[in-house]
Amino acid sequence: MSEAPGDVVRQRGLWFEELRTGTVYKHAPGRTIGEADNTLFSTLTMNPQSLHLDAAFSADTEFGERLVNSLLTMSVLVGLSVGHLTQGTIVANLGFSDARFPVPVRHGDTIYGETVVTGKRLSASRPGQGIVTFEHTARNQHGEVVAVVTRTTLMLCQPDHGGQPDHGGQPDHGGQPDHGGQPDHADGPGAAQ
Repeated sequence: MSEAPGDVVRQRGLWFEELRTGTVYKHAPGRTIGEADNTLFSTLTMNPQSLHLDAAFSADTEFGERLVNSLLTMSVLVGLSVGHLTQGTIVANLGFSDARFPVPVRHGDTIYGETVVTGKRLSASRPGQGIVTFEHTARNQHGEVVAVVTRTTLMLCQPDHGGQPDHGGQPDHGGQPDHGGQPDHADGPGAAQ
């Protein structure tokens, strides 16, 4: 039984002010990438590269087998960070740069993500928002770096709840639920009963 009925704790990313430059954010869980993931991603994105789709062709390459599409690897890497850093607190991705894939990802590999905030500043043109640069790194189950990408984002600053501080994902006992920048649909369709 809940000690304080009616409290809502909503998962969210971090506000601009909560992100710390130089801190390493390690994301969990990891993600095992299978053959179906690679085939579906490659075909959905209209990428017919034989190295991702053709087992006979790939067997004759220096890798000896199909490799996971590097854009899938990058997408999963960024996705691993969302619940931890940007869920409901991002305005937009502004750009991706410096993508590197030093070791290939193979079917059945598990990738783990970590992120370092390499820079941040308040936006000069958008009050209540700031620009944050993330360096995302993926490692496989052997600890080898398989991808690194720099992402620049526009992030929300912590909202002012009428003078009430945000409770950082903790229950709000002042009657103001933490919506994480999103409307509260707790009473809508699919709500837990």
